[in-house]
Amino acid sequence: MSQDTLNQLLAQKAALERQIADFQREQRGEAIAKVRALMAEYGLTLADIGAAKPLAPAKKAATSKVAAKYRNPATGDSWSGRGLKPKWLTAALAGGAQLSDFAV
Repeated sequence: MSQDTLNQLLAQKAALERQIADFQREQRGEAIAKVRALMAEYGLTLADIGAAKPLAPAKKAATSKVAAKYRNPATGDSWSGRGLKPKWLTAALAGGAQLSDFAV
């Protein structure tokens, strides 16, 4: 494919994208006009159709750091007691230590 052909195709693509955007704007304008006409015909307001204000995106729940329940006195590593046990604690428990030995 030559550069001229590529440029022609890109120009056609740009022209089609403009036509699509124009058509979408026209369709949207017609839809808005129909909605306004129906609202006027039935005496409706934005509040009547639940569009008084846009919906806010859902907020994530605030997360806070959980205090440590267990601490390795040798290294200072800690574990909150949630999730998987850390390797240092698993190894210590396998070596005969008790969980209560590491309680904060």
